[in-house]
Amino acid sequence: MPDDFRDLPTRCCAAVDAGGTGRFLPAALARHGMRCIHVQSPDMLPDPGSPAVDLHHDGDLVATAGALREYGVDSVIAGTESGVELADALAGQLGLPGNGMRNPRARRNKYEMALAVQRAGLAIAEMMHSGSADDLVSWATARDEWPVVLKPTESSGADQVIVCFDAGDVRAAREVIMTRPNKYGRRNKAVLAQEFLKGDEYFINTISRDRVHYVAEIWCYHKRWVQGNRVIYDYESPLAAADPVAVELAAYTLAVLDALEIHNGAAHTEVMRTAAGPVLIECGARLCGSQLPDMVSRCFGTSQLELTALSIARPAEFELVAATPFDLKTHARYVSLISPRPGVVPSEAALQAIYSLPTFGGMKIKWSAGQSLPETVDLATSPGYVYLVSDQPDGLERDYRRLRELEAGPLYAASAASAAPAWA
Repeated sequence: MPDDFRDLPTRCCAAVDAGGTGRFLPAALARHGMRCIHVQSPDMLPDPGSPAVDLHHDGDLVATAGALREYGVDSVIAGTESGVELADALAGQLGLPGNGMRNPRARRNKYEMALAVQRAGLAIAEMMHSGSADDLVSWATARDEWPVVLKPTESSGADQVIVCFDAGDVRAAREVIMTRPNKYGRRNKAVLAQEFLKGDEYFINTISRDRVHYVAEIWCYHKRWVQGNRVIYDYESPLAAADPVAVELAAYTLAVLDALEIHNGAAHTEVMRTAAGPVLIECGARLCGSQLPDMVSRCFGTSQLELTALSIARPAEFELVAATPFDLKTHARYVSLISPRPGVVPSEAALQAIYSLPTFGGMKIKWSAGQSLPETVDLATSPGYVYLVSDQPDGLERDYRRLRELEAGPLYAASAASAAPAWA
């Protein structure tokens, strides 16, 4: 154990790939008297907001587990999607609370995930997977229900998720997926083709401890179409726990967690509520990817991040919390920023127009001011997000519309002095 850790609290959690919302884990755990060791997997993406890496995993599971023993680690959690498999493996190697290991690939591979959920008697989308363009086209044309969705079997963050309206689109999408590396720099081995689910889409954030599950929050996605047969995030709105839709979604989601053997830790589950009922889109056995926990706490009184830390540090207290439904305390809207054309990341001066919105709560801009921006066509090319929070829902709609007016106007105005592309 490094000398600078010897005088710190004895209880310690390992966070694998603590990017995104995971960057807040060390502080959340520290509030409960625990320290956090940041482990980096080979797939972790650069994230300037992440805590410093304490341990690099080079592929030797036994060696990494041994190093964590030296730190005194007594729990392991995935901070982002890239850390899901390694977190499970390390927990198993160390004999610590983790997830079921009968089929751990089902928590990362979307095809295996759907099969596991289907075996549990739950609804899934019609699907097939293959690396062959002919096989994919044959499946899609035999169904003759367009559009269909193609994605990598290990997609993450809407990476390479393409909607196809005919056989030509299927071939083109398959070519993109099979010939270009995914967001982690790896070549895709197969394509997952699924029916295009119709209905309202939601995400459900949960925390589990020793198979006791708790729904921390439920939000409804609102999306829009953009060029290239892409559907991008527009905004999200929260549901109250007593809403009949929330009750239905929660019951389905907890059954999904059991089907995927998610026994411990956070999960982010996306579900389409179709005319026939809830249908799984996918489930990530980790924290929700893009959030400001203090804004979530303002809406719900607490956050998935804080409850995850509580479940690790004080499991008995977590079980008491888990006995009470979550509480929606105010109206909110999470707005994904959308650049309608190439431009630049706004300066602080330009962002003042957003800060001054009456319902402004918080904002995250992913890159530095002055860097060039592409037109937003997916999650990766969105400049960031804004929380609007108010006791009056009319105010949210007004400020949302004003924000979109700013984006259509001067907010991303191009500059000849722009820096390197932000999305490169």
